[in-house]
Amino acid sequence: MKTPSACTYGDVRATKLSFDEAVAKVEEALKTEGFGVLCLIDIRAKLKEKLGVEFPRYVILGACNPPLARQALEQDVNLGLLLPCNVIVYEHDSQVLVGAVDAARMLSVTDHPEMAGLASQVNERLGRALDIIAPRA
Repeated sequence: MKTPSACTYGDVRATKLSFDEAVAKVEEALKTEGFGVLCLIDIRAKLKEKLGVEFPRYVILGACNPPLARQALEQDVNLGLLLPCNVIVYEHDSQVLVGAVDAARMLSVTDHPEMAGLASQVNERLGRALDIIAPRA
């Protein structure tokens, strides 16, 4: 896997937690911010199963805050194409990283400027969840 670089479409941070602790804490932190985890995709397991290749531990959690999702879908029913909000936990060079999508960047593709406030709310909540697992220095 390539070395992670600065991410312009999400907030990715290193944590001192173990991989398993980080996954559990992410789920707890998301719940605190009103998100449920709709799905957990184990990329490592899928790549091993489908391609027979080794890959570092990497999971994608599909997070959804029902009231915010409802507001977004009421403004644009096709917005389901961009849901849920992805949160990642992965290992790289003996380090565990956690990250969340930048909802403002993601929703900018809709050309609906009125969604900026909603995106800001999502980013604030996801940021607070990440702060629990990997506080900013």
